[in-house]
Amino acid sequence: MDKVRTTFDKWASSGLDKLMEKEHAKTVLKFLKNIKFKKSFSFLDVGCGNGWVVKHIARNKNCRKAVGIDKSKNMIKNANSKKTSAKEHYFKTDLKSWKYRGKFDYVFSMESLYYSVPMEPQIRKIYKLLKKNGKFFCGTDFYKENKATTHWAEKMKMRLDLRSKQEWKKMFEDVGFEVVTKQVRDPTNSKKWKREYGTLFIIGKKLS
Repeated sequence: MDKVRTTFDKWASSGLDKLMEKEHAKTVLKFLKNIKFKKSFSFLDVGCGNGWVVKHIARNKNCRKAVGIDKSKNMIKNANSKKTSAKEHYFKTDLKSWKYRGKFDYVFSMESLYYSVPMEPQIRKIYKLLKKNGKFFCGTDFYKENKATTHWAEKMKMRLDLRSKQEWKKMFEDVGFEVVTKQVRDPTNSKKWKREYGTLFIIGKKLS
């Protein structure tokens, strides 16, 4: 049994996907607002949940295609039920087994990669899915410096891949990415860690 898939199926059925969207929206949208997307681009969201990021990106006039993949059938069902644009495409699959012909200008992932232990094969696959000079935006609240979240694996009774900021950066560099990191905080949030640490974004650019 795939515990990650069954857990997210339950969350999608119970409406927790909307809470996840609400919890992440402020920092994710703040981050995406500062990205200068080039003219006519394609976009992939790995672990797209109910598709809220894909929908947001599809509204960009320069977006040609926005794709979301998720291993949870219920998350994909929710995403398709709210589809508002022909640019949006959703697939129930995991990154490892997904056979896609073509490459993307941008790949995004929020709170998804660390469910695969270790993460390196996922990052290598994403690298291959990017065009030359394409960028991978990876967001996580689960990192060693953020002590308020390091108990998540124990709480969820799952095996999660916990890394430090520098370890995240090195993983990307080892694959071949040019890397920068950015922490996006929410200064008005009631949770102290969201104010002081926030979401860690690792930005990788494929140079070759």
